Amino acid sequence: MQPNVITKSFRLEDGREITIETGKLARQADGAVVVRMGNTMLLATVVSALEAKPDVDFLPLSVDYQEKFASAGRIPGGFLKREGRLSDHEILISRLVDRAIRPMFSDDYHADTQININLISADKNALPDALAALAASAALAVSDIPFNGPISEVRVIKLEGQYLINPTSTQREAAVLDLIVAGTLDNILMVEGESKEVSEDDMLEAIAAAHAAIKQQCQVQLELMEAAGKTQKRTYNHEDNDPALKQHLYDTYYKRIYDAIADISDNKNIRKEKYKAIKDEFFNSLPEDSTVHKPMANRYFSEMHWKASRDFTLDAGKRVDGRRYDEIRQIWSEVDYLPAAHGSALFTRGETQSLTTVTLGTKLDEQLIDSAMQVGSHKFILHYNFPGFSTGEVKPNRGPGRREVGHGNLALRALKAVIPAHDENPYTIRIVSDILESNGSSSMATVCAGALALMDAGVKIKSPVSGIAMGMISDAETGRYAILSDILGDEDHLGDMDFKVTGTAEGITACQMDIKVDGLSFDILRQALLQAREGRLHILGKMQETLAEARAEFKPHAPRFVVLTIPKDMIGAVIGPGGKVIQEIQRETGATIIIEEKGDVGVVSIFGAEGEATEAARVRIANIAAVPEVGEVYEGKVKSIMPFGAFVEFMPGKDGLLHISEIKWERLETMEGVLEQGEDITVKLIEIDRKTGKYRLSRKVLLPKPERKESGNGAAEGRPPRNNRQES
Repeated sequence: MQPNVITKSFRLEDGREITIETGKLARQADGAVVVRMGNTMLLATVVSALEAKPDVDFLPLSVDYQEKFASAGRIPGGFLKREGRLSDHEILISRLVDRAIRPMFSDDYHADTQININLISADKNALPDALAALAASAALAVSDIPFNGPISEVRVIKLEGQYLINPTSTQREAAVLDLIVAGTLDNILMVEGESKEVSEDDMLEAIAAAHAAIKQQCQVQLELMEAAGKTQKRTYNHEDNDPALKQHLYDTYYKRIYDAIADISDNKNIRKEKYKAIKDEFFNSLPEDSTVHKPMANRYFSEMHWKASRDFTLDAGKRVDGRRYDEIRQIWSEVDYLPAAHGSALFTRGETQSLTTVTLGTKLDEQLIDSAMQVGSHKFILHYNFPGFSTGEVKPNRGPGRREVGHGNLALRALKAVIPAHDENPYTIRIVSDILESNGSSSMATVCAGALALMDAGVKIKSPVSGIAMGMISDAETGRYAILSDILGDEDHLGDMDFKVTGTAEGITACQMDIKVDGLSFDILRQALLQAREGRLHILGKMQETLAEARAEFKPHAPRFVVLTIPKDMIGAVIGPGGKVIQEIQRETGATIIIEEKGDVGVVSIFGAEGEATEAARVRIANIAAVPEVGEVYEGKVKSIMPFGAFVEFMPGKDGLLHISEIKWERLETMEGVLEQGEDITVKLIEIDRKTGKYRLSRKVLLPKPERKESGNGAAEGRPPRNNRQES
């Protein structure tokens, strides 16, 4: 049977066309579409179970984005030669889609749901990450899965004063601001990106430009949904309710939970115990034959706690830990805490603590990138670890999860803008943040600790960077709202917004925003950004009390580096046949040497644990690459002796002839006993043959010239007497 293919298309402002097609591929999925821009094609599918599993009170949603190597005409590396677990890059794109899609499902929808997005054709001028959420939402639109969409995502950059939507990779590289923005027809849902110290107004203008494009894409999905006949979604019932039980619990326990919150404590464990004691009182009072459905009752208690916390914050004008809305928790920090690390910092804000290290490595330590659309390396790496003990939990250590990858990427973006350029700092830099305590804003603690650790290591960053997580609690019925600075873990869970902002004193370097409510105006966003700026500067001041700028020198045990340039045609001489020369230099000096060809020169980076090692390697390489000059004096070594003179290595890899007549002023009849092989000797370069390039050396010109001695008849000794008379 021929497929019933439905296609919708629209154009971006620059004229590029995006098409959405359904009905041709993956027809057994609940919904499937192919989104195309240029030669980039994404296949998105969605499947959702008809029923929820018993007692599940959340949405079991999984989103997986994967780039097929064949899409770019490549074969995967490694032994298996096939796509494996998702790379960090793919996980980050999966998270971008998940964070935009998840809030659009109803709170009572609990069926297992899976979204797969595959890159099946790649075009470097049509970046796929900006199309992934559009594809996922379109797949939901053409399904019968109940979804309160559509939504879409776009990339927006600021380039030469203009805001561009879904730019090319070349345009993106030159941008001062780079954001991924998600939204619906009416609201912004998510923002994530990086920038080069831009203002709050620049950020808001970029979001507004992105939302204009998002509205167009959402409208096209509504047309696609109608054309596919999927305007009516499936009915479901994933939650059982007992109105009488709910009313009883609210009447009996809501005020007590509210009063427990009003009895303020800045310790999260104490707050947990108060709430747990009230809940346990109810469950312990139930007789053994009680018919109360405990998971349902537990859900009602969670709802009461959520409501009481929010009501208290709006009623009292202060927060569950007693702070004002714009008040930052107590901060203390310390640098050089780990004496053996190249740089370290301990940053504590309230009950959140990060121990962060900086390690300096060589080009050989760069992280290799081998994906469908990118082959290369990263020389700035940041890893974020969140062990169970940081929240007092038992959690198996099975490597970084998606949350850890995402938080680490945000911190990396925040600090990347201030890392020195390669010519100023050729090190590969690895930052590792270990979260030792957590009660909100651990990724922002990583940013602050990372900046301090970089300065402690002696890395000349452009400016220190601080970060803050903003939150919001609002009441749609009354219109009341509160913007919260430096949110707790509870405020993240109970609130309507999680807005992380990082930057220097000059401007924003990265941001990440997730919004959980409809109708967030740009005025509220502006207020959140300005309040975040005040908080960032306060935190920055506390950091500078610990360490204001980068140390003048690297730690004594940190590797030193020297960079020099050599003529391009001398690279081979430095490396030597089969790498013999460079390996010998590394072995004898203990330095690590990396040579890169850049334009018409070779750039040599020399790293050593000690300054003496780098200097010794530098001298040897400089000598190899030096150009011999006639008239210069060199310290050489006799390599071989011939009847007519000796060959002397006067520069590394360069031999010249020291003729027998140029050894001494006195006439030598033989080379026997004059020089020895391996003998050190000082010589002067007196000629370079233009045709052959051979070198002529002299030793005698560096020796005092003997004075002539006159014989008795007036002739110089050693010469026969002159006779001007002709013989008869």
